[in-house]
Amino acid sequence: MSKLITTTKRAYLAGFLDGDGSIYVRLKPNPTYKYGFQVSPYIILFQSKKESENFKKICSLIDCGYIRERNDGILEYTINRRDEIIKFLKLIKPYLILKKEQAGLMIKILNQKNRVKSREDFNKLAELIDKFRELNYSKKRKRHNLTP
Repeated sequence: MSKLITTTKRAYLAGFLDGDGSIYVRLKPNPTYKYGFQVSPYIILFQSKKESENFKKICSLIDCGYIRERNDGILEYTINRRDEIIKFLKLIKPYLILKKEQAGLMIKILNQKNRVKSREDFNKLAELIDKFRELNYSKKRKRHNLTP
């Protein structure tokens, strides 16, 4: 992903994410992790397989992540690496409208994740992730109470 992307293309990508995309992060139970949970952040863009060529052009602007085809004929472009998510969001955040708050919170969560040094720090991170879920109107909202 290059900072050489024009402002017009940044705005286009922001609009695409606002309309046909998703930003989310979740805690997945995983006993191999220090505090029993894995932090899993994602940005996903969606498009019908019928628009495959155009979708690939759009995704090539981003130059990170990967495309997969779902069984229902929908293509998903997924970015799930911390540094790539932060770089992409910083590039398009000024142009987001609907998902601007989620983008800012995702950047905050990913930065805070690297500063976790204790159970208390991890609990604060979990609280931010819960706040994120509220922004996305999750139907399966779960509050994380991770105190020992």
